Amino acid sequence: MGAMTNARVLGKSGIEVSSVGMGCMGITHASGDPMPDNDAVQVIRAAHEMGYTFFDTAECYVGRRADGTEAHNEDVVGEALAPVRDEVVIATKFGVTHAPDKTILVDSRPETIRASVEGSLRRLRTDHIDLYYQHRIDPKVEPEVVAGVMADLIKEGKVRAWGISETTEDYLRRADAVCPVSAIQNRYSLMAHWNESLFPVLEELNVAFVAFSPMANGFLTGAYSHATHFEGAQDYREGMPQYTEEGEKRAEPLMRFLHELAGLHSATLAQVSLAWMLRKKPYVVPIPGSRKPERLRENLGAAEVMLTDDEIAKIDELLDGLDLMVFGGHAVR
Repeated sequence: MGAMTNARVLGKSGIEVSSVGMGCMGITHASGDPMPDNDAVQVIRAAHEMGYTFFDTAECYVGRRADGTEAHNEDVVGEALAPVRDEVVIATKFGVTHAPDKTILVDSRPETIRASVEGSLRRLRTDHIDLYYQHRIDPKVEPEVVAGVMADLIKEGKVRAWGISETTEDYLRRADAVCPVSAIQNRYSLMAHWNESLFPVLEELNVAFVAFSPMANGFLTGAYSHATHFEGAQDYREGMPQYTEEGEKRAEPLMRFLHELAGLHSATLAQVSLAWMLRKKPYVVPIPGSRKPERLRENLGAAEVMLTDDEIAKIDELLDGLDLMVFGGHAVR
Protein backbone atom coordinates (compact mmCIF):
# COMPACT_ATOMS: atom_id res chain seq x y z
CA MET A 1 0.00 0.00 0.00
CA GLY A 2 1.16 3.53 -0.75
CA ALA A 3 1.85 5.93 2.10
CA MET A 4 -1.08 7.99 3.34
CA THR A 5 -0.88 11.32 1.56
CA ASN A 6 -1.27 14.35 3.86
CA ALA A 7 -3.75 12.66 6.17
CA ARG A 8 -6.82 14.55 7.34
CA VAL A 9 -9.06 13.91 10.32
CA LEU A 10 -12.81 13.28 10.33
CA GLY A 11 -13.77 15.77 13.01
CA LYS A 12 -14.42 14.60 16.55
CA SER A 13 -14.01 10.93 15.63
CA GLY A 14 -10.26 11.34 15.26
CA ILE A 15 -10.39 8.93 12.30
CA GLU A 16 -7.57 9.67 9.85
CA VAL A 17 -8.11 9.48 6.09
CA SER A 18 -6.13 10.32 2.97
CA SER A 19 -6.59 13.99 2.08
CA VAL A 20 -8.38 12.96 -1.12
CA GLY A 21 -10.89 10.13 -0.86
CA MET A 22 -12.39 7.95 -3.59
CA GLY A 23 -16.05 8.48 -4.42
CA CYS A 24 -17.13 5.05 -5.64
CA MET A 25 -20.63 5.95 -6.87
CA GLY A 26 -19.81 6.20 -10.58
CA ILE A 27 -18.56 2.63 -10.73
CA THR A 28 -22.11 1.30 -10.67
CA HIS A 29 -24.43 4.31 -10.61
CA ALA A 30 -25.15 7.61 -12.38
CA SER A 31 -22.15 7.58 -14.74
CA GLY A 32 -23.38 5.21 -17.41
CA ASP A 33 -23.73 1.44 -17.37
CA PRO A 34 -22.11 -0.28 -14.37
CA MET A 35 -18.55 -1.50 -14.73
CA PRO A 36 -18.12 -5.30 -14.82
CA ASP A 37 -17.65 -6.41 -11.21
CA ASN A 38 -14.12 -7.75 -11.68
CA ASP A 39 -12.98 -4.50 -13.33
CA ALA A 40 -14.61 -2.43 -10.60
CA VAL A 41 -12.89 -4.44 -7.87
CA GLN A 42 -9.52 -3.99 -9.58
CA VAL A 43 -9.98 -0.20 -9.85
CA ILE A 44 -10.78 0.12 -6.14
CA ARG A 45 -7.84 -2.08 -5.17
CA ALA A 46 -5.55 -0.03 -7.40
CA ALA A 47 -6.73 3.12 -5.59
CA HIS A 48 -5.83 1.60 -2.24
CA GLU A 49 -2.41 0.54 -3.50
CA MET A 50 -1.64 4.08 -4.70
CA GLY A 51 -2.50 5.60 -1.30
CA TYR A 52 -6.26 6.08 -0.94
CA THR A 53 -7.53 5.10 2.49
CA PHE A 54 -11.02 6.67 2.36
CA PHE A 55 -13.75 5.09 0.23
CA ASP A 56 -17.27 6.45 -0.11
CA THR A 57 -20.32 4.44 -1.15
CA ALA A 58 -24.07 4.30 -0.38
CA GLU A 59 -26.93 1.87 -0.07
CA CYS A 60 -28.69 3.48 -3.06
CA TYR A 61 -25.79 3.45 -5.57
CA VAL A 62 -27.32 0.70 -7.66
CA GLY A 63 -27.10 0.40 -11.44
CA ARG A 64 -28.59 -2.08 -13.86
CA ARG A 65 -26.42 -4.39 -15.94
CA ALA A 66 -27.16 -5.24 -19.56
CA ASP A 67 -28.69 -8.55 -18.44
CA GLY A 68 -31.14 -6.69 -16.20
CA THR A 69 -29.51 -7.63 -12.87
CA GLU A 70 -28.58 -5.03 -10.26
CA ALA A 71 -24.99 -3.89 -9.71
CA HIS A 72 -24.69 -2.85 -6.06
CA ASN A 73 -21.90 -0.42 -5.22
CA GLU A 74 -21.55 -1.65 -1.64
CA ASP A 75 -21.04 -5.21 -2.91
CA VAL A 76 -18.17 -4.15 -5.14
CA VAL A 77 -16.57 -1.95 -2.48
CA GLY A 78 -16.90 -4.71 0.10
CA GLU A 79 -15.29 -7.32 -2.13
CA ALA A 80 -12.48 -5.00 -3.17
CA LEU A 81 -11.56 -3.88 0.35
CA ALA A 82 -12.15 -7.08 2.35
CA PRO A 83 -8.46 -8.11 2.16
CA VAL A 84 -7.33 -4.71 3.49
CA ARG A 85 -10.28 -3.87 5.74
CA ASP A 86 -8.09 -2.79 8.67
CA GLU A 87 -6.17 -0.35 6.45
CA VAL A 88 -9.14 1.62 5.08
CA VAL A 89 -12.00 3.84 6.18
CA ILE A 90 -15.34 2.99 4.58
CA ALA A 91 -18.20 5.50 4.50
CA THR A 92 -21.70 4.57 3.42
CA LYS A 93 -25.16 6.11 3.65
CA PHE A 94 -28.76 5.28 4.50
CA GLY A 95 -32.13 6.88 3.92
CA VAL A 96 -32.40 7.31 0.15
CA THR A 97 -33.80 5.27 -2.71
CA HIS A 98 -33.97 6.35 -6.35
CA ALA A 99 -37.28 6.20 -8.18
CA PRO A 100 -37.23 5.12 -11.87
CA ASP A 101 -37.51 8.79 -12.90
CA LYS A 102 -34.33 9.60 -10.85
CA THR A 103 -36.24 11.42 -8.11
CA ILE A 104 -34.95 10.87 -4.60
CA LEU A 105 -37.19 9.18 -2.02
CA VAL A 106 -36.16 9.76 1.61
CA ASP A 107 -36.86 7.60 4.65
CA SER A 108 -34.98 7.97 7.94
CA ARG A 109 -37.40 6.21 10.27
CA PRO A 110 -35.56 4.25 12.99
CA GLU A 111 -36.78 0.90 11.66
CA THR A 112 -35.54 1.81 8.17
CA ILE A 113 -32.11 2.77 9.52
CA ARG A 114 -31.91 -0.52 11.43
CA ALA A 115 -32.70 -2.54 8.31
CA SER A 116 -30.31 -0.44 6.22
CA VAL A 117 -27.31 -0.86 8.50
CA GLU A 118 -27.67 -4.65 8.49
CA GLY A 119 -27.88 -4.72 4.70
CA SER A 120 -24.85 -2.47 4.33
CA LEU A 121 -22.76 -4.50 6.80
CA ARG A 122 -23.57 -7.67 4.86
CA ARG A 123 -22.78 -6.21 1.43
CA LEU A 124 -19.61 -4.51 2.69
CA ARG A 125 -18.43 -7.79 4.27
CA THR A 126 -17.60 -6.09 7.55
CA ASP A 127 -18.79 -5.95 11.15
CA HIS A 128 -18.63 -2.16 11.38
CA ILE A 129 -19.07 0.96 9.25
CA ASP A 130 -16.45 3.62 9.88
CA LEU A 131 -18.60 6.62 8.87
CA TYR A 132 -22.36 6.25 8.44
CA TYR A 133 -24.23 9.14 6.84
CA GLN A 134 -27.84 10.11 6.77
CA HIS A 135 -27.94 10.53 2.99
CA ARG A 136 -30.62 13.24 2.90
CA ILE A 137 -32.72 14.94 5.56
CA ASP A 138 -36.13 13.35 6.01
CA PRO A 139 -38.62 16.14 6.84
CA LYS A 140 -40.87 13.60 8.58
CA VAL A 141 -38.21 12.53 11.12
CA GLU A 142 -36.65 14.90 13.65
CA PRO A 143 -32.83 15.10 13.74
CA GLU A 144 -32.87 14.12 17.42
CA VAL A 145 -34.57 10.82 16.52
CA VAL A 146 -31.99 10.01 13.83
CA ALA A 147 -29.14 10.97 16.18
CA GLY A 148 -30.59 8.72 18.88
CA VAL A 149 -30.45 5.73 16.55
CA MET A 150 -26.86 6.64 15.62
CA ALA A 151 -25.92 6.77 19.31
CA ASP A 152 -27.29 3.25 19.75
CA LEU A 153 -25.46 1.91 16.67
CA ILE A 154 -22.20 3.43 17.89
CA LYS A 155 -22.74 1.87 21.33
CA GLU A 156 -23.36 -1.49 19.66
CA GLY A 157 -20.11 -1.21 17.70
CA LYS A 158 -21.81 -1.33 14.31
CA VAL A 159 -20.84 2.26 13.49
CA ARG A 160 -17.69 4.17 14.51
CA ALA A 161 -18.82 7.69 13.62
CA TRP A 162 -21.72 9.31 11.83
CA GLY A 163 -22.40 12.18 9.51
CA ILE A 164 -25.11 13.99 7.56
CA SER A 165 -25.21 14.62 3.83
CA GLU A 166 -26.74 17.84 2.45
CA THR A 167 -27.31 19.20 5.94
CA THR A 168 -28.26 22.67 7.11
CA GLU A 169 -26.74 24.43 10.12
CA ASP A 170 -29.89 24.05 12.24
CA TYR A 171 -30.25 20.35 11.51
CA LEU A 172 -26.55 19.76 12.23
CA ARG A 173 -26.69 21.58 15.57
CA ARG A 174 -29.77 19.69 16.72
CA ALA A 175 -28.36 16.31 15.69
CA ASP A 176 -24.92 17.01 17.18
CA ALA A 177 -26.45 17.89 20.55
CA VAL A 178 -27.81 14.33 20.82
CA CYS A 179 -24.98 12.32 19.24
CA PRO A 180 -21.78 14.09 18.17
CA VAL A 181 -21.53 14.41 14.37
CA SER A 182 -18.07 13.82 12.89
CA ALA A 183 -18.60 14.87 9.26
CA ILE A 184 -20.99 16.41 6.82
CA GLN A 185 -21.04 15.55 3.14
CA ASN A 186 -22.29 18.45 1.05
CA ARG A 187 -21.77 19.57 -2.53
CA TYR A 188 -18.63 21.68 -2.86
CA SER A 189 -16.51 22.72 -5.81
CA LEU A 190 -15.21 25.82 -7.56
CA MET A 191 -18.61 26.00 -9.23
CA ALA A 192 -20.65 25.21 -6.12
CA HIS A 193 -19.28 27.07 -3.13
CA TRP A 194 -22.43 28.22 -1.34
CA ASN A 195 -21.83 25.69 1.46
CA GLU A 196 -18.83 27.71 2.61
CA SER A 197 -21.46 29.41 4.79
CA LEU A 198 -21.25 26.30 7.00
CA PHE A 199 -17.53 26.74 7.74
CA PRO A 200 -18.03 28.62 11.05
CA VAL A 201 -20.35 25.99 12.55
CA LEU A 202 -18.09 23.16 11.35
CA GLU A 203 -15.17 24.80 13.13
CA GLU A 204 -17.22 25.44 16.27
CA LEU A 205 -18.43 21.82 16.49
CA ASN A 206 -15.26 20.18 15.09
CA VAL A 207 -16.98 18.59 12.10
CA ALA A 208 -15.20 17.61 8.87
CA PHE A 209 -16.51 18.66 5.45
CA VAL A 210 -16.43 15.76 2.98
CA ALA A 211 -16.97 17.39 -0.40
CA PHE A 212 -18.99 15.49 -2.97
CA SER A 213 -18.96 16.38 -6.67
CA PRO A 214 -15.70 18.37 -6.29
CA MET A 215 -15.26 18.27 -10.07
CA ALA A 216 -18.80 19.62 -10.69
CA ASN A 217 -19.78 16.26 -12.16
CA GLY A 218 -16.65 16.19 -14.30
CA PHE A 219 -16.96 19.68 -15.77
CA LEU A 220 -13.87 21.07 -14.02
CA THR A 221 -11.65 18.40 -15.57
CA GLY A 222 -12.19 20.04 -18.96
CA ALA A 223 -12.85 16.60 -20.44
CA TYR A 224 -16.56 17.11 -21.17
CA SER A 225 -18.72 19.75 -22.86
CA HIS A 226 -22.26 20.36 -24.06
CA ALA A 227 -21.34 18.30 -27.13
CA THR A 228 -20.45 15.22 -25.06
CA HIS A 229 -22.71 12.24 -25.63
CA PHE A 230 -23.40 10.79 -22.18
CA GLU A 231 -24.71 7.26 -21.75
CA GLY A 232 -28.44 7.92 -21.63
CA ALA A 233 -30.67 7.04 -18.69
CA GLN A 234 -27.90 5.60 -16.50
CA ASP A 235 -25.68 8.67 -16.84
CA TYR A 236 -27.12 11.47 -14.71
CA ARG A 237 -24.84 14.11 -16.26
CA GLU A 238 -27.04 14.32 -19.35
CA GLY A 239 -28.78 17.71 -19.27
CA MET A 240 -26.97 19.18 -16.22
CA PRO A 241 -26.88 23.00 -16.51
CA GLN A 242 -23.09 23.22 -16.65
CA TYR A 243 -23.22 21.05 -19.79
CA THR A 244 -25.25 23.56 -21.78
CA GLU A 245 -23.86 26.23 -24.09
CA GLU A 246 -24.99 28.94 -21.66
CA GLY A 247 -23.43 27.10 -18.70
CA GLU A 248 -20.11 26.76 -20.52
CA LYS A 249 -20.15 30.41 -21.52
CA ARG A 250 -20.62 31.57 -17.93
CA ALA A 251 -17.76 29.33 -16.78
CA GLU A 252 -15.28 30.52 -19.45
CA PRO A 253 -13.41 33.04 -17.22
CA LEU A 254 -12.96 30.41 -14.51
CA MET A 255 -11.75 27.75 -16.94
CA ARG A 256 -9.29 30.22 -18.52
CA PHE A 257 -7.76 31.00 -15.13
CA LEU A 258 -7.59 27.31 -14.21
CA HIS A 259 -5.66 26.64 -17.43
CA GLU A 260 -3.26 29.44 -16.51
CA LEU A 261 -2.68 28.06 -13.00
CA ALA A 262 -2.33 24.51 -14.30
CA GLY A 263 0.48 25.71 -16.57
CA LEU A 264 2.24 27.54 -13.73
CA HIS A 265 2.12 24.50 -11.43
CA SER A 266 2.67 21.77 -14.06
CA ALA A 267 -0.67 20.36 -12.96
CA THR A 268 -3.99 19.39 -14.52
CA LEU A 269 -7.25 21.34 -14.27
CA ALA A 270 -8.60 18.69 -11.89
CA GLN A 271 -5.55 18.97 -9.65
CA VAL A 272 -5.82 22.76 -9.46
CA SER A 273 -9.52 22.51 -8.63
CA LEU A 274 -8.86 20.02 -5.82
CA ALA A 275 -5.79 21.91 -4.58
CA TRP A 276 -7.93 25.06 -4.15
CA MET A 277 -10.35 23.08 -2.01
CA LEU A 278 -7.62 21.44 0.08
CA ARG A 279 -6.05 24.86 0.77
CA LYS A 280 -9.37 26.44 1.82
CA LYS A 281 -9.70 24.50 5.08
CA PRO A 282 -7.72 21.67 6.73
CA TYR A 283 -10.93 19.77 7.47
CA VAL A 284 -12.16 19.62 3.85
CA VAL A 285 -11.83 16.17 2.24
CA PRO A 286 -12.86 15.97 -1.44
CA ILE A 287 -14.04 12.61 -2.78
CA PRO A 288 -13.78 12.73 -6.58
CA GLY A 289 -14.67 9.56 -8.40
CA SER A 290 -13.28 7.85 -11.48
CA ARG A 291 -13.25 4.49 -13.18
CA LYS A 292 -9.71 5.02 -14.45
CA PRO A 293 -6.60 4.37 -12.32
CA GLU A 294 -4.70 7.14 -14.10
CA ARG A 295 -7.40 9.67 -13.11
CA LEU A 296 -7.38 8.40 -9.53
CA ARG A 297 -3.61 8.84 -9.38
CA GLU A 298 -3.99 12.34 -10.82
CA ASN A 299 -6.60 13.28 -8.21
CA LEU A 300 -4.47 12.00 -5.34
CA GLY A 301 -1.59 14.10 -6.67
CA ALA A 302 -3.60 17.27 -6.06
CA ALA A 303 -2.36 17.22 -2.46
CA GLU A 304 1.12 18.03 -3.79
CA VAL A 305 -0.02 21.10 -5.79
CA MET A 306 0.79 24.11 -3.61
CA LEU A 307 -1.33 27.07 -4.69
CA THR A 308 -0.20 30.34 -3.11
CA ASP A 309 -2.34 32.50 -0.85
CA ASP A 310 -2.45 35.06 -3.64
CA GLU A 311 -3.67 32.48 -6.15
CA ILE A 312 -6.38 31.30 -3.77
CA ALA A 313 -7.48 34.90 -3.23
CA LYS A 314 -7.56 35.54 -6.99
CA ILE A 315 -9.70 32.45 -7.56
CA ASP A 316 -12.12 33.52 -4.82
CA GLU A 317 -12.31 37.05 -6.20
CA LEU A 318 -13.06 35.66 -9.65
CA LEU A 319 -15.77 33.38 -8.27
CA ASP A 320 -17.41 36.32 -6.48
CA GLY A 321 -18.01 37.97 -9.85
CA LEU A 322 -19.44 34.94 -11.65
CA ASP A 323 -22.97 33.53 -11.80
CA LEU A 324 -22.23 29.91 -12.65
CA MET A 325 -24.76 27.35 -13.76
CA VAL A 326 -24.27 24.01 -12.05
CA PHE A 327 -26.36 21.04 -11.02
CA GLY A 328 -27.62 21.57 -7.49
CA GLY A 329 -28.09 25.32 -7.72
CA HIS A 330 -26.41 28.54 -8.81
CA ALA A 331 -23.09 29.46 -7.21
CA VAL A 332 -24.04 33.03 -6.41
CA ARG A 333 -22.67 34.84 -3.34
